[in-house]
Amino acid sequence: MFTPPSSNLNFPAPLAVMAFLAAAAGTVLALAAAAIAWFARKPKFARACLLTLSLGAAAYVALLLGFSLVSRPHILTHSQEKYFCEIDCHLAYSLLDVKTEPSAGSTHYVVTIRTRFDETTTSPSRPKDSPLTPSPRTILLIDANGHQYAPVASKGTPLQTPLKPSDSYTTQLSFDLPPTAHAKSLRLLITTTPAWPDRIVIGDENSLLHHKTYFAL
Repeated sequence: MFTPPSSNLNFPAPLAVMAFLAAAAGTVLALAAAAIAWFARKPKFARACLLTLSLGAAAYVALLLGFSLVSRPHILTHSQEKYFCEIDCHLAYSLLDVKTEPSAGSTHYVVTIRTRFDETTTSPSRPKDSPLTPSPRTILLIDANGHQYAPVASKGTPLQTPLKPSDSYTTQLSFDLPPTAHAKSLRLLITTTPAWPDRIVIGDENSLLHHKTYFAL
């Protein structure tokens, strides 16, 4: 199993997906069994199903919060890549260049990022011409005080352009920071756009209380 040095997960992606699916299926089955047992006038079995469900939910929440609490913020340099793992960790993002341009009332930043399909993460049976479409990404520039700034413009290849193994492309994103922004220690956050069920996937950086991986400008 390929384990990237820096990614959006601190728990093995296949196990995270399997744990979520098992938890979802177990919840449905336990509730269905409890309901059937209740209507069949078997309250002891119904209570046993609900107790099993409660214990399973407690264990899952403990793992979810545990991996969030042991996570730490990571700051990557321009030479490092951040991988995104869904089931496999195929896509890697890196920060290639940063330019600043003073403008009236603000500082204009242009950052160039690269999206790469790491062909070494694919299995030999995967077709080499099979494309992969990236999930929606949220990209923010964050100053020393934690203020977040979204891109005001984008050039180059759109971030959701499909890639084949070994393909890569670059995207230029523009940000305008007001004079009140603390330009020191700026960080660039590239993350999957938060959505369900990311919030309850063990080890996902979008999950509750989980720290994130940034790029230093």
